[in-house]
Amino acid sequence: MKKTYSIINTIIEKILVCIFALLVIDVLCQVFARYVLNRSFSFTEEFARFALIWLTILGAAYLSGRREHLAMDFLLKKLDTSQMTKRLKIIESLMFIFALVVMVIGGGNLVYTTLYLGQVSAAMNWPLGYVYAIVPISGLLIMFFAIYNIHLYNKSGLQIQK
Repeated sequence: MKKTYSIINTIIEKILVCIFALLVIDVLCQVFARYVLNRSFSFTEEFARFALIWLTILGAAYLSGRREHLAMDFLLKKLDTSQMTKRLKIIESLMFIFALVVMVIGGGNLVYTTLYLGQVSAAMNWPLGYVYAIVPISGLLIMFFAIYNIHLYNKSGLQIQK
């Protein structure tokens, strides 16, 4: 399971770097076109928006897997090790349920609906279902990471520093 976790993290890291690089190139092209060529391309703003959506949602899944997401753990760190481990398992279970219900099921319905209705983006004419597909994909990743983290807590005890 650790090897799978490592492979998935490596793949996500490379995808995030590529998306960020494309976002930077897109914005630079937009600025260049506006101020040097005195012309604005219609697709650059839309592509930047879609890239930012993917970067944010996939980045949230990545940080969830590395347990580096935003958390208020002041009270949690005051617990002893066994209580903290139990609470962390509960938190990971709630994250799993949230990812399943909201991101995988809800996001999957969103993708299906937009593809079924044939909704496309205004400037680039891309099916919006492909843009929204990152929601259920990230939900599945968060579910995997939650299972992995619970497995770590069961196997080797507490994995965070007090």
